[in-house]
Amino acid sequence: MGSTFGKIFNISTFGESHGSGIGVVIDGCPAGVDFDSDFIQSELTRRKPGQSRITTQRKEADEFEVLSGVFEGKTTGTPIALLIRNQDQRSKDYSHISAQFRPSHADYTYQEKYGVRDYRGGGRSSARETAARVAAGAIAKTLLKGMGVNIQAYVSQVGTLKLEKPYTELDLSLTEGNAVRCPDPAMASQMFDYIDQIRKQGDSIGGVVNCVVTGTPAGWGEPVFDKLHAELGKGMLSINAVKGFEYGSGFEGVAMLGSAHNDAFFVDDAGAVRTRSNHSGGIQGGISNGADIYFKVAFKPVATIMQDQESVDQHGDIAVVQGKGRHDPCVVPRAVPIVEAMAALVLADFYLRNLSAKAPVIS
Repeated sequence: MGSTFGKIFNISTFGESHGSGIGVVIDGCPAGVDFDSDFIQSELTRRKPGQSRITTQRKEADEFEVLSGVFEGKTTGTPIALLIRNQDQRSKDYSHISAQFRPSHADYTYQEKYGVRDYRGGGRSSARETAARVAAGAIAKTLLKGMGVNIQAYVSQVGTLKLEKPYTELDLSLTEGNAVRCPDPAMASQMFDYIDQIRKQGDSIGGVVNCVVTGTPAGWGEPVFDKLHAELGKGMLSINAVKGFEYGSGFEGVAMLGSAHNDAFFVDDAGAVRTRSNHSGGIQGGISNGADIYFKVAFKPVATIMQDQESVDQHGDIAVVQGKGRHDPCVVPRAVPIVEAMAALVLADFYLRNLSAKAPVIS
């Protein structure tokens, strides 16, 4: 099972939704990085369930334990192991679908691949696994902060409700000021009411999370197969419920002429090479060029809805799946810190990989 991500800054997550707990082992983190427990906990709190009536009402504190790799507030360079214990499992909520295949879930595919599956909340396929990524991402963020790199994600769309302004015209500091995590308060209010309406109908809705990375120096990324945007795409598409990834001008770029789409270079007053536009999304040839990196991640409607749905069971008989349990009617508000975490993991890995790109200059 592909539970490992990254080459140098490498993480392996473990655990199931209704098991004893979930966790992550981080290998390759340099020694001497500040281990900010309060920051890690704040990132987990941003993702945890039960934040408002438009999120799942599962009550998990998502407090983490450090098992190894940290001493006197610093990373030691050895593997860092973090554990988050599950506290509010209600496995009985899933007993009625122990032999049924829920529409658009991983039940059928896991059964076909392994011949066995944990039906309690989806087991390993549950989005609860992403808490481990957020914990690891917080450490990656701390490493990147020392390089002047900042990562900010926000909700730009829920259903047909969409922010039309580019990120350069938004005050992203307002993102955490509402339950939807949309930096436009008026649109956030509309989105909240819409999600709440969908929740009352026993249905779900999808949305889009945008992400902006500032401060990335030129030169991060690898040619050919390990392009920076390819690894960002892989990281985002590995998140539960993600159906699309787009960076820079994305699909809208196909309607532009090359003369308009090309990002012209110039030298600024400080003598640095810059681009006058940024249709490339801060990445050219799979390598960062020093401009802002920006991308979008599309999330499908949550597959579990509080309505009866026709399906089949593992014996091939027709079955009616009854929606029960505690689930998000829309995942994007809680997905914001997950998107940031995966971006941080990709960039931290490329930062460390880039250290070997050039021979040191010895005077």
